[in-house]
Amino acid sequence: MTDVSWYGVRCVFRHHHLDVYEERVTLWTARSLDEAIARAETEAREYCEMLDAVEYVNFAEAFRIGDVPGEGVEVFSLMRESELPPGEYVRRFFATGDERSG
Repeated sequence: MTDVSWYGVRCVFRHHHLDVYEERVTLWTARSLDEAIARAETEAREYCEMLDAVEYVNFAEAFRIGDVPGEGVEVFSLMRESELPPGEYVRRFFATGDERSG
């Protein structure tokens, strides 16, 4: 692929002093998924250097957006196989009661 596309890259961090994991999605223009991940991981390490006791846990997951981000453009998608009913699925993976968002 030689054309530049938009990518959303989710990186995971651990805040040791808070006992909290953070997931951040950042947007990048890149010529490939690998380039977007590399750029996001560079930024992830810089993010950790700016903060005290934060570690990048070396997990990055990318999604090609393609279109220029704007209203209604999907910026991230994850599909997971599960036989859980909807409420239990959300409680298990998203609404555990321990989340902090910002």
